Amino acid sequence: MWRSLFRRETTSAPTVDQVNTLRAGYARLTDEELNRTAKSSATLPEVVAVAAVLASRVLGVQMFDEQILGALALAEGKVVEMQTGEGKTLAAVPAVAWLARGGRGVHVLTANDYLAGRDAEWMRPIYQRMGLTVAAVGQHMEAGARRAAYRADITYATANEVGFDYLRDGLAFDLAEQVHRPFAAVLVDETDSILIDEARIPLVIAGGADEDVDIATHADRIARELVPGRHFTVDGEARNIALTPAGVTHAERGFGCDNLFETSALAAHTALQDALHAHVLLRRDVDYVVASDAVLPVDEFKGRIVPDRRWPAGLQTALEAKERVRRNRQGRVLGSITVEHLIALYPVVSGMTGTAATQAEEFRDVYGLEIVVIPPHRPIARVDHPDEVFASKSEKEIAVRDEIRRVHAAGRPVLVGTSSVEESERLSRALADVPHQVLNARHAAREAAIIARAGERGAVTISTNMAGRGVDIRLGSGVADLGGLHVIGTNRHESRRIDHQLRGRAGRQGDPGSSRFFISREDPLVAKYSEGDAGRSIDQLQRIAEGRNLDMRLFLRKYESVIEGQRINFRERRQSVLIEPAADPVRLATLDDLWSDYLAAITDLRSGSAWISLGYADPFRHYLQEVHTMFNQLDASIEDEVADRRRRVETEGLAAHQRGATWTYLSTDEPFGAMSARILRNIAAFVRHQLGLA
Repeated sequence: MWRSLFRRETTSAPTVDQVNTLRAGYARLTDEELNRTAKSSATLPEVVAVAAVLASRVLGVQMFDEQILGALALAEGKVVEMQTGEGKTLAAVPAVAWLARGGRGVHVLTANDYLAGRDAEWMRPIYQRMGLTVAAVGQHMEAGARRAAYRADITYATANEVGFDYLRDGLAFDLAEQVHRPFAAVLVDETDSILIDEARIPLVIAGGADEDVDIATHADRIARELVPGRHFTVDGEARNIALTPAGVTHAERGFGCDNLFETSALAAHTALQDALHAHVLLRRDVDYVVASDAVLPVDEFKGRIVPDRRWPAGLQTALEAKERVRRNRQGRVLGSITVEHLIALYPVVSGMTGTAATQAEEFRDVYGLEIVVIPPHRPIARVDHPDEVFASKSEKEIAVRDEIRRVHAAGRPVLVGTSSVEESERLSRALADVPHQVLNARHAAREAAIIARAGERGAVTISTNMAGRGVDIRLGSGVADLGGLHVIGTNRHESRRIDHQLRGRAGRQGDPGSSRFFISREDPLVAKYSEGDAGRSIDQLQRIAEGRNLDMRLFLRKYESVIEGQRINFRERRQSVLIEPAADPVRLATLDDLWSDYLAAITDLRSGSAWISLGYADPFRHYLQEVHTMFNQLDASIEDEVADRRRRVETEGLAAHQRGATWTYLSTDEPFGAMSARILRNIAAFVRHQLGLA
C-alpha cells in the first residue's frame, strides 16, 4: 500500500526547473505565509521548494541545483552519489519531509550516534516549520525515550540501534515493552558503508548462562602444537584451514577421542578449527587489537575498533584463549538479523553516499535500488596521478616515505591511507624525522581533533582506511595556493569504491588537491587475484575481486534467505500470541527458547562435518531439505513443549523458567564462518568433476 502510493505520486518526474520556479515564488512570502505553505504542500516539487526556502531562512544556507536534484532522486527511492563536501545532509531534508508526510514515520540511518543527534538537531527547525516532529535515538536511551523517538515523524538513528530495538521487541512479553511501530520508509546515509560493507553483519541478542570454556582452552593448547604443512594446510586465499591426516591423529590424541569426526567429538573438532582460525588466519594489529584485557575487532573498511562487535561465539572465545585475556560472556543466541534483512523490512528505501556507482550491480540485484550520480557543484580540480608500481613491498615502502617527505617539504598537507594498524605504525616509526599524526583503531577517541588539523599547512596524517568516516577535511590558510591536500594510498583495495573514498578526501568542493597510489607485486590484491598473469592491470584485478566477492555474497544470501523467511514467519506467529488479550508468558518463552535451539541447530548444520564435506549433486537442494525438515520438527514440537512447561510451572513456579538478562552485540559478517569458502570449493570441485576437468 505504502510502496504503491509512493510510486504513484512520484511518476511525474519533477524537475529542478519546476522546483526553482516554485522556490522563487515562495521566497517572496512572509514567514507566516511560508509556514502555512510548508504545512499544506501536497506535491513533491512544492515540498522540495519550500524546504529549500526554509533552509535559506533558518540555516542561512542556499541549496544548489545539484542538491535539489539529489533531493528529487532520494524522494523517488534512489541511491544518490554526491561527492564529499557537496551537502548530502541538507539534500536529504526535502526528501525526508516528503516521505514523512503520511505520518507513518521515516528513519534516517546515520553512521554513528553522534551524527544521528547532530543531524536531527541541525535540521530540526526546517522540519518543525513544515509541521513535522523529529527525534534521535542513541545507544544509552531508556525504553520509554526510544518509544517516543520512534513515534516522531522523523527519527535519526544508526542501523545498529534500530536493529537491536527490533530484536528486543521480538522478545517482549508485553506489547507495552515494544518500542517500534511498523516500518514504513528509510533513508540511509553512507549507503555503501551500511548496505554493502556492513550489510551482512548479524545483529545478535543473547541471554542465558555462560558456556564452559574449558574445551576452548584445551583446543588452544593443541593448536599451538600443530605444525603448518605437516598437521594442517591453508588454502591459497587464506580463508580456510584443513587438518591433514597427521593433524587429525595429533588432535585425537590430544582430545583423547577415537574419531574426531564422530558426532560426540563435534564440539572438540569445532573448537580446534576455531583455535586454528584464530592463530593462523586472524592477525593481531590487523584484524584486531588487544586493549584493556580484551580482544577488540578492527573494521577492515574503516580501520576503527567496532564497539560491541564479536566474532561468532566459538571463534571469539578462541581468540581470547589465544591472547590470554578475559573471556566475554557469550550466552545462547536468542535472535539475530543482518543489516541487509533489516533494510528489507522497509517498504520504501533510499540512500546517499560519496561512492556508489562501482557497486551499482549489487545495489540493483540485492536491494532493487538504482544509482543516480549527481555532478559536483564545482568542477573537480584534484589531480589523480597514475599508480606507482614496484616489484617488492620494501621498494614500495621506501618510495612512500620519499613521497611523504617531498610533499611535506613543500608545505602541503599529506593524508596517507594504510590498510592496517600494523602498517600505519610501521610507517610512523620510519618517519621519525617528519612531524605527523596517526589515526587508527588505537586513536579513535582523538579522531575529530586529528582530522580537524589534517588540512593545515605541513600536516601529515597517517590513517587506516578512511571509508565511512564521514570525514570532510578543510584546507588551512594558504594551503590551496600550494596545491591543496595530497592523498597517498599505500595499497589498492579489493573494492575500487574504497580507493575512491580515500581519493575523495582531497579536492573538496572544487579545492585543488592530488592523489597517488603506491602498489607492489607482493600486495595482497595482486598476489591473490593475478593468478600468475602478470599482465593484468590493477583495475582488472579489482574488477575480478569485486565480481568474486559479489558472487560470494549472493551465494550466501541464497542460503540465508531460507532462514530469514522462517524467522519472519516465526516472529509473526509470536506477535500474534503477544497481542492476545491475555498473552500467556509460558507460550512466549517456549517459542523464544525453541527458536534459539533452532538457530543453534542450524549453526551445527553449517559447521558439522557433513556440511563441510558436501558431496551432493545439488548442495543447495540438500540444504533446503535439511532446513525444511528441521523447521517442521520445530513446529511440531511447540504444543507438547508448551504443555510440558506449563506443568513444570505449576510445580516449580514461573520464576524458575524466566529468561533473565539479555544483551546485544554485533557478530562478524560471515555467519557461515569459514564455511562459505568450503562450500564454494566443494561445489567447484563437483562441477569440475562433472565436466571431466578434475
